Amino acid sequence: MKRILNIETTKYVGKKMKVCGWVQTIRSHGKIIFIDLRDRSGILQLVFTPKDEKLYEVAQKLRPEWVVGVEGKIKERPKAMVNPKIKTGNVELEPEKLEIFSKAKTLPFSIETPGYEINEEKRLKYRYLDLRRERLKKNLMVRQKVIQFIREFLIKEGFVEIETPILTKSTPEGARDFLVPARLQPGKFYALPQSPQQYKQLLMVAGLERYFQIARCFRDEDARADRQAEFTQLDIEMSFVEQDDILNLIEKIYIELVKKIFPEKKITKIPFPTISYKEAMAKYKNDRPDLRKNKNDSNELAFCFIVDFPMFEWSKTEKRWDAVHHPFTRPQTDNINEIKKNPEKILAHQYDFVLNGEELGGGSLRSFKPEILEAVFEVMGHKKSEAKKKFQHLFSAFEYGVPPHAGIALGLDRFLAVILNEQSIREVIAFPKTGDNRDLMMDVPAEVTKEQLKELHIKIVKSVNKQ
Repeated sequence: MKRILNIETTKYVGKKMKVCGWVQTIRSHGKIIFIDLRDRSGILQLVFTPKDEKLYEVAQKLRPEWVVGVEGKIKERPKAMVNPKIKTGNVELEPEKLEIFSKAKTLPFSIETPGYEINEEKRLKYRYLDLRRERLKKNLMVRQKVIQFIREFLIKEGFVEIETPILTKSTPEGARDFLVPARLQPGKFYALPQSPQQYKQLLMVAGLERYFQIARCFRDEDARADRQAEFTQLDIEMSFVEQDDILNLIEKIYIELVKKIFPEKKITKIPFPTISYKEAMAKYKNDRPDLRKNKNDSNELAFCFIVDFPMFEWSKTEKRWDAVHHPFTRPQTDNINEIKKNPEKILAHQYDFVLNGEELGGGSLRSFKPEILEAVFEVMGHKKSEAKKKFQHLFSAFEYGVPPHAGIALGLDRFLAVILNEQSIREVIAFPKTGDNRDLMMDVPAEVTKEQLKELHIKIVKSVNKQ
């Protein structure tokens, strides 16, 4: 007999069907045993009576979280027993056959609560159990709906979804790279991408004009409370556009997304306000202002764009100028002498996207003239020869005709956390890591064998603690 989901049982009243799932709760009233069976679609009540002795005897042995398959007749519940709190509350299944697929130990914590009261490290260690929690299951399903909506929206707008490489080149873009040793080229390394930045610009050189990707990105950052070593972003690049084209597209996506998937949410102001960096710092003392009228209203969404950022910022630790966004951002001047002589005065064609005081992401118009790129790298302390060597692929590509282009990268984890009123992005990621980049469930990072290291021509040098 073909298995159906619990939620589908309401369509099969009077028919024999098969359901499968986890035993959530067991209740006995006299000689009747009520079982709440849980699958990914919800709860279904099973009713065992002593009239089938063998079946009843097996049912008495059931325990919470055992995995079972049940065949039986779907019946309407008596009116007094209807449960309006669940979608299958008007039906129940009278079992005729019960199969126990697997038994379960007592869980290390309850999965019937939202879970906030449980130690997070314990939840992460047993994440496969934590994900049985209704709240987290809902979060992941909403995540899928958001990604599906974005994908369909952009394809209708003429964008092409393209996957870019995960094994790439280490380049000086900002955060620290994760390095991957190349076994077949001893002493050389790949890097995991901090973003698909250079690949998407090369796709513009290739003439694709409108690219997007639901991209995985990797950054080996120091321990931070609400950051992840790997995260997901909506990555977009477009040719022959100006800043307003990008901002209008993003505004349109998020207005339609909220309207379709989160109709209970109310957007504070449309069109989204556009605020200069200078104004934001003067008025709100930060570059990600919370513009909600009522900050206690969990259904209020205050989007805004921040524009006209400084092109460079002084790094006190490295004692040099660094790019506020990244070196591929186009300065608001083509005057190379001005860029080199007065970097502190140069503004950038950079824009950030903010929601309720949280930065969702940012982007920029890109430098497509090699001489501008060279000047930017020079300001950042890179010799012309060094910059050309590091980014030879990009400089070479720009010799063959490159269109003016721009793009943006938006964090999906952060957006989901904000709109679902979660305090951490870990609540919207299936298998997150801790703030210091550990996976407690898989116990990584972990040591590897001496044989693996030898094959990669790598030697581990242990640091000596000075007393």
